[in-house]
Amino acid sequence: MPWNKKRKISGKNTNYSILNSLKEKNLSNDEFEVMINSISLEDLIAMKLELATKAAGGYLYGLPIWKSTKNIVRDALLKYALSATRTKKEASRFLGISILELNLFLKEYKTEKYFEE
Repeated sequence: MPWNKKRKISGKNTNYSILNSLKEKNLSNDEFEVMINSISLEDLIAMKLELATKAAGGYLYGLPIWKSTKNIVRDALLKYALSATRTKKEASRFLGISILELNLFLKEYKTEKYFEE
């Protein structure tokens, strides 16, 4: 039956992986990933903010965290969409945006550069 056959589609982002990128930079390993997986996203974000505050001497005043949240989340979603799909067309469908919008966001956030470094 032709509808049961799976097509192998290969695209530019087939080999993109956030986990592999972090491992190559020695920023992650299997044990670390297991620990991170047991923490909720909200707690992980709060923990990251607390660590940033400590590194800044206890103060993050003057940084537009609330207004920057939208851009931070979009950047993360773009990275995940590229790593979870095989083509840009699939990534745009996954995110619920047009391919034109996806390309504009990828250019704005320099997402593909992240995987190519």
